[in-house]
Amino acid sequence: MSGRIDRQEAFSGTKEVPAALSFDRERLQSYLESEIADFEGPVEVRQFKGGQSNPTYLVATPGRDYVLRRKPPGKLLPSAHAIDREYRVMSALGAAGFPVPKTFLLCEAEGVIGTAFYVMEKVNGRIVWEPSVPGVDTTERSAIYRAMNETLARLHRYEPDAIGLGDFGKPEGYVARQVARWSKQYRASETEKIDEMDKLIDWLPKNLPPENPARVVHGDFRLDNLILATGQPRVLAVLDWELSTLGDPVADFTYHCMQWEMPAMPDGSGIGSLEGLNLAALGIPSLDTYIGWYEAATGFAVRDRLDFYFAYNFFRIAAILQGIAGRVRDGTAANENAAAMIRQIGPLARTAWRFARQAGAGG
Repeated sequence: MSGRIDRQEAFSGTKEVPAALSFDRERLQSYLESEIADFEGPVEVRQFKGGQSNPTYLVATPGRDYVLRRKPPGKLLPSAHAIDREYRVMSALGAAGFPVPKTFLLCEAEGVIGTAFYVMEKVNGRIVWEPSVPGVDTTERSAIYRAMNETLARLHRYEPDAIGLGDFGKPEGYVARQVARWSKQYRASETEKIDEMDKLIDWLPKNLPPENPARVVHGDFRLDNLILATGQPRVLAVLDWELSTLGDPVADFTYHCMQWEMPAMPDGSGIGSLEGLNLAALGIPSLDTYIGWYEAATGFAVRDRLDFYFAYNFFRIAAILQGIAGRVRDGTAANENAAAMIRQIGPLARTAWRFARQAGAGG
């Protein structure tokens, strides 16, 4: 087991708030008591182990528990850590009946805890960290996959204008902008030459698919970003909306589908993968079946351009991990799991290029 990352142990639960991310709890309590109905201290604050981009805290009171997400302190990129967008999209989706935590307030004044923040309810349920969904029977595992699919399809059926999110992003050119953004990010944080990434940076913008109607896209939809009901295959809440915008729903869905093709790492670390598992015995649908459910629920065609979308999404996640590698190089990342993340970049790039070749790329 040496070297293996237990994702549940690494990212679930809470810890003491480190000094660099602490704040005046009494000032926070006073503010929340004045702004949230029935809020009453005393408060206890702990930090969730996850939420690496925007620090996330458990705010416990005798009456109920809340979750606070804030911008990190320090100098930030102008468009990064836009917690106001997270708050807006969750508030709009919650009003439309979509499963998200209830939002209570957004505080953009920095005087309360030092940075802008918002407060939402703490949804009680279970988070499943492995796509194999250990510890449940075949029937429940199959139903969880059906519930995941239905939840994302439901998100992609909303017309953005109808739920007050028509201006939540640029409706056109999402994939082109993403390719350009992550190509630039990759170049800025490059630590070694990876031929497949160079080829993808050249090939992807020249082979963009026809655009689908713009929808709200989550940007990081996966099993461990959902809270499931305890003992039931029902999605209570979708978390982590920091990458959400208006964009191509098929790009969003195929990102979610990467677990079927995700290269498994020999040491057991890395992003959740279904590679090498007996899906039928587990009750997990095949990729083709899963795509069929989504296509039937949304009317969006996935299969016709699947190779491109997989090439794009595997490239995107490789570039995201390369950004972590760059921050490690520059001494600005202290993630204890960063080394394991960096080892995945090459396999992800090779997987992306394999799909690009299946989509017609030469070389």
